[in-house]
Amino acid sequence: MKEYKNSNELLDYIISKGVSVNNKEDALYKIKTYSYYSIINTYKDVFKNTNNEYKKNVSFDEIYALFEFDKNLRSIFLKYSLEIEIILKSLLAETISSRYGIKEYLVKKNFDDTVNETTITESINVIEEEINKQNGKHEAVTHYIDEYGFVPPFVLTKILTLGELSRLYAMLKQSDRQSISKNFKLSDKMLKQIIVNMTMIRNICAHNDRLFSFHSKFRISFKYIQENYNEKSVNIYMVIKCMESLLPKEKKKEFVKLINNEIKILDSQLKSIKIDNILNIMGFYKNK
Repeated sequence: MKEYKNSNELLDYIISKGVSVNNKEDALYKIKTYSYYSIINTYKDVFKNTNNEYKKNVSFDEIYALFEFDKNLRSIFLKYSLEIEIILKSLLAETISSRYGIKEYLVKKNFDDTVNETTITESINVIEEEINKQNGKHEAVTHYIDEYGFVPPFVLTKILTLGELSRLYAMLKQSDRQSISKNFKLSDKMLKQIIVNMTMIRNICAHNDRLFSFHSKFRISFKYIQENYNEKSVNIYMVIKCMESLLPKEKKKEFVKLINNEIKILDSQLKSIKIDNILNIMGFYKNK
């Protein structure tokens, strides 16, 4: 839009572009609730042809169904990425505590000497700043500082974001990284690649950005997950499979079932395009 249009004008605009609206009152409510940009601008592309015109028989309900699918997908990813984060934090805290103690573990000698020294120093400073910031706010941090004068690893990991956790893991000595990654039967390099991409996914989910078409420049050595898969840039299918490898058996089943259910629901609501169009974008068929 080059100028402001109210919800009614926006609805008339997409109708003029060939999008059918079966229930104008319902469509207006959804546009007012979630915004025209979030529904139409974010998801319209898959319903257009190469001439940037809407395909025949495209409806508002279909576009909204894709919006709803992606919204639900984000909720699923948030839930199970949090599950993985809890597991990773537990393993990280145990590894650091058992090898370097629970007090003076944030020192350069405890990290990989192949990592740039400035990077390690800056990362340690960021972590220490976060500890100071959480003192007086986070109950466990405050308790340990008041009672003992330090924060042990199993408390520190609670206040780290997934991005900070990723950076901390990457700085560990290789033997320490391997001690963690072996729990998933993965190499330390592979686990590092997965965590980096999961961090990007979490940011997308937290900001309600489009998820199903996710692509990342941070590669994953995916052949170790699925040998004959032919795709270089990381897509959402690859992240799904990687997250499956990090989840406990029952949580993995739940995760896969919820995603498959959302795909089935979307499939039942699409008319002008096929579900395969969406699955291809997600990366489901790249090994064919």
